[in-house]
Amino acid sequence: MIGQTFIIIKPDGVQRGLTDEIIKRYEAVGLKVAKRKDMTAPLSIVEKHYPMDPDYLKLIGEKTIAAGQQVKSAEDQGRKVVTWLRKFITSGPIVALVLEGEDAVKVARKTTGFTDPASAEKGTIRGDLGTDNILDANREERPVWNLIHASGSPEEAAKEIKLWFGE
Repeated sequence: MIGQTFIIIKPDGVQRGLTDEIIKRYEAVGLKVAKRKDMTAPLSIVEKHYPMDPDYLKLIGEKTIAAGQQVKSAEDQGRKVVTWLRKFITSGPIVALVLEGEDAVKVARKTTGFTDPASAEKGTIRGDLGTDNILDANREERPVWNLIHASGSPEEAAKEIKLWFGE
C-alpha cells in the first residue's frame, strides 16, 4: 500500500553535506520526496515532536540501557536525552521531508538503520554514514549524532507530517 512517512535530516547530516546522499538512498529503494522544507527547527514544533511524556521518556531512556549503560531511571535518562535532542535539533539547519511509496514507513526505517550508528547494519544510512554511538553521546551529555529522524509507525508519520507541514 502506498503511504507516507516523515524524515528529518538532522543538523549533523546537513553540516556534513550528506543531504543529497541520504535522499538518493531513499529514492533508490522506491521512495519519492513529496514535500521538502529546508529550515531551522522552531522550538515550538520541536517541543511537540520530542515531548516530555513519561512513556516516551522511558522508551528513549531504555535505548541507553540497551546500549549497555546503567542508569538510575529510564525515564530520567530519557528526560536528559530529550533535552539534549531539543537543543541539538534547533542548533542548525535541518531538512524535513515527506516521503511517499509502498510501505513508506517500513521501507524508510529499514533504509535508515538502527538508532545507534555503531549498531546499525552496513548498507543502511546510519550503518554506512554514521560515526557516533549512544555511549559516547551519553558520556558527553549530548544526543547521538545519527543523521536522521524517521517516523516509527504510520500513525506517528501522520502526526509528524501534520506537525511539521500543517494540514
